[in-house]
Amino acid sequence: MKMAEISEWQVQIARYDDEQAFARLFRHLYDRLLHFCIRYVHVKEAAEEIVSDVFVKLWNRRKEIEQVSNLEVYLFVAVKNHSLNYLEQYSHLRIVPLSGSDTADLRNSIDLERDLEWKEMRFKMDQIVSSLPAQCRRIFQLIKEDGFKYKEVAEILNISPRTVETQLSRAMRRLNEGLGAIGKTKEMLPPLIVLLAVSALLAFGEGNCLGAGLH
Repeated sequence: MKMAEISEWQVQIARYDDEQAFARLFRHLYDRLLHFCIRYVHVKEAAEEIVSDVFVKLWNRRKEIEQVSNLEVYLFVAVKNHSLNYLEQYSHLRIVPLSGSDTADLRNSIDLERDLEWKEMRFKMDQIVSSLPAQCRRIFQLIKEDGFKYKEVAEILNISPRTVETQLSRAMRRLNEGLGAIGKTKEMLPPLIVLLAVSALLAFGEGNCLGAGLH
C-alpha cells in the first residue's frame, strides 16, 4: 500500500507542485532515512542536515522525479551518497596535538588558493551543465553530483545503460569544449578533466543494483 501511496505522492509533487504530498512523503521516510544516515556519519546533527538537504534537492528537481521508477530507493541511495560526500568533505580536518600540552587543535589541510581556483572552475562547469539538453543534464547530475552509477541511473530513469553512457559522453564533450578556454590559463584543467573521466569510468565499471548501498 505504501509503495502505491509513494507513487501517488510522486506524481502529485512532480505534476502539481503539491506541497501536502511532499510533506506526507517527508513524514513517511524521514525517520528511516535519518537512522540510515547516522550509520554512516555517526553524528545526529550532521545526519539531520544531510537528509534535509536531500529533500530540498528533491523538491528543487520535482519536475524530473516522475521519471524515477522507485523514489524510495532513490532517496536512500541519495542519502548514502551525500553521507559519503560529507565524510570526504571533512577528511581534510586533522587532530594536531599541541606541544607541551595535553590539548589538541584541528588543522585545515586545504590549500586555500587552490580551493579558490577549483571553485572558479566549478562555477564555469555549473554554467555549462545548466545549458545541456534536459535528459543529458539530468544524467550528468545523477552521476557526477549525486554519485549514482550508470546502472542505477538507467534503472532510475528507465532507460538503457547505453543511453546513459552516450548522454554522459555528450556532457563530457561539452565540458571539455567549454572549459578549454580556461584551461589555457589554468594548469589544473587537465587534472579536472581526467578526474571527471576516471570517475565516469568507475561509475560504469562498478555499477551495482540500487539496493547495494542499503545494507
